[in-house]
Amino acid sequence: MTIRASRIGTTCWDANPADNNQREIKMSLTRRNLLALAAAIGMSSAAMSAFAADVLNVGSYPSNPPFEFKNESGTFEGFEVDIVNEAAKRIGMTTEIADYGFQALFAGTTSGRIDVAISSITITPERLGSQSFTQPYYDSDMGVAIKQDSPLKGLADLKGKIIGVLSGSTGEKWAKDHQAEYGFAEIKGYNSQQEVMLDLGAGRVDGVVSDVPGMEYLFTKMKGFAVKERIKTGEQYGLMMTKDHPLLQKLSDAIGEMKKDGTLAAIHKKWFGSDAPAGSSTVTEMKIPKG
Repeated sequence: MTIRASRIGTTCWDANPADNNQREIKMSLTRRNLLALAAAIGMSSAAMSAFAADVLNVGSYPSNPPFEFKNESGTFEGFEVDIVNEAAKRIGMTTEIADYGFQALFAGTTSGRIDVAISSITITPERLGSQSFTQPYYDSDMGVAIKQDSPLKGLADLKGKIIGVLSGSTGEKWAKDHQAEYGFAEIKGYNSQQEVMLDLGAGRVDGVVSDVPGMEYLFTKMKGFAVKERIKTGEQYGLMMTKDHPLLQKLSDAIGEMKKDGTLAAIHKKWFGSDAPAGSSTVTEMKIPKG
């Protein structure tokens, strides 16, 4: 026969010691579980709060000088690196910059793995369907690069020839859109500007269609090439972000401030050795582009 003991607080104890031990174990486990859960939630919330408040995650293609590249110590440098670092600083954040292939940048922002992508990314209506961009900060044309000693002079001479492009770039899109018009025999995609230029030098492609600034900078390191024809496109670059990212307006405003106080013009001078053209997006405040 089990005898009920008197109540102490809200707990009843049985005279049977085994039952009492089981109750103590269950209560102890329950308290531990609740404490562990509370601690985990608290740590997670704190980590998320610190991440959101302090760090801007940036993806960058690492071989696109002078816009972005890695120096000998493995640190990112370049025109757009300076822009994103300064813009982040002005909104009270620091940056974490990670290597991404050019095409992987789009998946990175879409999935939210990175907040910002930099790699001289042209703002286009198609991209604005799935991405957001800050106000533009650089105007660019495309061009046709050919070996300096080649008899080929430009687009008119490339009928039946092989064209090299950076995969996923606007140069690739332009070449495909105009393939029938100029009679290109084949369009070959590459993962880096250096790779496509090496194949141009080896004769595996006859010409390269890409952004002029990046190619001209590369030609200071890789000799024997020249931009023999410019293609007027009206292209502009901006920071590419996750669609409707909550920091989009703040970063765009920071870029606007950099234009007003001359910081962006100084960054342009540093990396291109010349003043930004008057009226260009490097010195003129603009609105966030809409799709």
